[in-house]
Amino acid sequence: MGADDKNQNIIGPVLRTMRVEAGLSQEQLAAKIQVQGWDLSRAGLSKIESRLRRVNDAELLVLSRVLGCDLKDLYPSRVNGLRDVLRQGKP
Repeated sequence: MGADDKNQNIIGPVLRTMRVEAGLSQEQLAAKIQVQGWDLSRAGLSKIESRLRRVNDAELLVLSRVLGCDLKDLYPSRVNGLRDVLRQGKP
């Protein structure tokens, strides 16, 4: 796994915490997300939580709806690794 494979998003750890606090397994959360029309597997959710996969704006909306939270709640209060995430967009 190269350096470019890490820190693809900043919400992963928060998402994991919210899922666990909701008493949901990755499989259960993925199923709830699929009911909302977003095709996400347990493995895909695991990659988001581990920060190995990017998350687009539509996916953020679905996540906030499924978890019953505001979009801002998905973002950490202290951001670690933001520079690495932003670096991904540079050629």
